Amino acid sequence: MSNNLRLVINNINNKKIEDQNFFKKDELKIILDLYAKMVSEGSWKDYGLSISSKQVDFSVFKNATENALYKICKNFKPKNKNLKYLITDTNGKILKNSFDLKELLKKTNWKKL
Repeated sequence: MSNNLRLVINNINNKKIEDQNFFKKDELKIILDLYAKMVSEGSWKDYGLSISSKQVDFSVFKNATENALYKICKNFKPKNKNLKYLITDTNGKILKNSFDLKELLKKTNWKKL
């Protein structure tokens, strides 16, 4: 048995890293409110989450067996502030982008996108 092992509990540094690598609670609430609205209209049927070291994606689907219609992405280290939040299509093409998630989702016309 090695004497070099340590038990670390409630490490503040780890929490900061985890917060950066996912949607914050208020961001997720905004996205899930939109998702609920679109499901009730019959436009969206399912969703999925993808997490990488560069970004987190909230993918929405018309049918569970198809590719994602759209992805709502949060970049962790954007090259400029307007690339923090993105809406992309199935192929990864950026359809809309902003530094403010709430405004981005509010101003998007999902039926014409």
